[in-house]
Amino acid sequence: MKKYISIIFIFAFLLLFENSFAQTKVDPQTIAGIVGAEDFSFRAERATPTNYDVINVMNSLPNSTSTRILDLGGSNYSIDLRKDKLDVYLPYFGRVFNPTYGNTDKNGYKFTSKDFAVSKSQGKKGKWIVKIKVNDQSTVDEIIIEIFKNGRAFTSIRSNDRQPISYDGFISNNIEEKEKL
Repeated sequence: MKKYISIIFIFAFLLLFENSFAQTKVDPQTIAGIVGAEDFSFRAERATPTNYDVINVMNSLPNSTSTRILDLGGSNYSIDLRKDKLDVYLPYFGRVFNPTYGNTDKNGYKFTSKDFAVSKSQGKKGKWIVKIKVNDQSTVDEIIIEIFKNGRAFTSIRSNDRQPISYDGFISNNIEEKEKL
C-alpha cells in the first residue's frame, strides 16, 4: 500500500512540473520575430543581487530560505522595449555608491529613455543576446537580455553607480497602448 501511495505522489509531482513547464513554452519562430522587430517586454520573476551584504540580511530574517534569489512573483516589474521608447521598472537590491537621500524614486531602476541603441545577435542553440546601450540616463550604462528559445530570459544591468544585478523572467509581445481621449 505504501508503495502505491509513493508512486501516486511521484506521478502527481511530475504532472505538476510538466504543467508549469508547458505554460512557458513558446515557439522559437515567434521569439525570433519578437526579437527581430525590437518590440517586446521582459517580465521579471526573480532578482539575483551580487552583494553578499544583502544576501546575509535576507538570510537572517525569520522564516527566510537561505537563497540568494529573491522572488518577484505577483509584481509588475518589467522592461518594455519599443522602436522609439524604452521603459524600465525594476527593483534594485544592493550597494548604491551615489545615493539620493529622501528620494525613494531613485532606489530602483525606474526610467523612460528615448535615446538608446539596440544591438542583437543570435548565439548557440538559438539563444538571442540583446544589448541595449542607454545614452540619456546617467546611472545605467548597459542592459543585456539573453533570450532562450522557449521564451525564458535572463537580464543583467550594468550601472555606473551601483553593483550589478540580474533578473530572471520571460519575454512577451508588447500590448498596444490605447490612446487616451
